Amino acid sequence: MTNGFAVSQSLSLELGWPSYQQRSVECWQGGQQSIEQDYIAEEVPVSLVYNGIPHVVMLTTPTNLEEFALGFSITEGIIKTPQELLSARIYNRRSGIEVHLKIPEQRASCMADKGRNLTGRTGCGLCGASTLEQAIRRPSAVTGDFILAASELSAALTDMKHRQTLNDLTGSVHAAAWVVPGIGIVDIREDVGRHNALDKLIGLLLRSGKDLASGFVLVTSRASYELVQKTASVGITMLAAISAPTGLAIRLADEAGLTLIGFARGDRHVVYSHPQRLTHT
Repeated sequence: MTNGFAVSQSLSLELGWPSYQQRSVECWQGGQQSIEQDYIAEEVPVSLVYNGIPHVVMLTTPTNLEEFALGFSITEGIIKTPQELLSARIYNRRSGIEVHLKIPEQRASCMADKGRNLTGRTGCGLCGASTLEQAIRRPSAVTGDFILAASELSAALTDMKHRQTLNDLTGSVHAAAWVVPGIGIVDIREDVGRHNALDKLIGLLLRSGKDLASGFVLVTSRASYELVQKTASVGITMLAAISAPTGLAIRLADEAGLTLIGFARGDRHVVYSHPQRLTHT
């Protein structure tokens, strides 16, 4: 047991569902045909089952599923602390993967009005919500004196390109990285879904007891609402994305006190909210 989280033998089970496949494909360039080997990212249905009751099916890259389950459970408000995830067991099925999670009965009873047996597509960010109030959840305001030099953001962006091993192979997965000033990228997780990659990263950070006030999150996607919500929900004060934010994401970041950065590419970036945490000297 680590921080109340039971570690199952997930690695051997996950080997039944590889993160990518190899396939011979027909390539054309300049009117010339060639047969080449291509590497294609997999997306697998993963059912999250809480106290024996299925809650949601997500399409994910079948890696780091215990971290994903913990991150999802925290950022979706199902549990409040990592210690409330009492156990996790991963089972290979013919049609996908089931992750059986044990949580306190009090938390499980609160899930009843959220709806069950919902399917989260690869791009889904509102999974498990059945009302407008549940969909647009506003986290508590984030606080802290975290400061980042713009030069360190630029350095992390450069390093990110060399850390995305699955995307280098397939060209079709997102990444979420944990970056600490003075150190750089400490951890990174990849997934076909941008929100899944972030949940995996958050689960990793929580399981390893990282100081969430000491760094920021960098994602290789647009900054949509759920990424801001998930980041702020665990007290992280800065989110940087290589693409654009949405209007709802900006409004939520304003309300939550989160520094939101978009179009972070090379030495260029746009700060949409709470710019005081980023210095340019």
